[in-house]
Amino acid sequence: MIIQNSTLNDLQEIFALYNTATEYQKIKFPENQWPVFNQELIKTEIAENRQWKIIEENKIACIWAHTFSDPQIWEERDADPAIYIHRIATNPTFRGRNYVSEIVKWSREFAKQNDKKFIRLDTCGDNKKLIAHYINCGFDFLGMKRLKNSDGLPSHYANAEVCFFEIKLMD
Repeated sequence: MIIQNSTLNDLQEIFALYNTATEYQKIKFPENQWPVFNQELIKTEIAENRQWKIIEENKIACIWAHTFSDPQIWEERDADPAIYIHRIATNPTFRGRNYVSEIVKWSREFAKQNDKKFIRLDTCGDNKKLIAHYINCGFDFLGMKRLKNSDGLPSHYANAEVCFFEIKLMD
């Protein structure tokens, strides 16, 4: 398993994984799925080295993005030194390999290298199985709430209950 930055050559595969994940969400959680993501957003993440991939068997097995700021979702907590994980999508061929745990391991090291004290992620909706999975991967579940302002965020945040997760890193 190799973790590395995604490249522009990966764009087609990234969007294929997002589409596959959205179709899976429609089946498993019909109340809330990912929208079609803006290609410029992904290109910007790639250019800024914030889009990542796990390679296994010479294929992209999983993707995600990170930010160091997420004020619209995390509001006042955004002032904390944190890494925020977004849009984890796994190739269906590789499902069940617990890539979230691998992303957590990677995030711990990446956060330390960047002087961050927290690893955070969020998800929309009351998906109990996903909540339990994130807890099993080491996240504390901080609860659910609606965002004060979802303007400009992807459409799945509009009027959704958002689940908040966090790992506090030890010094």
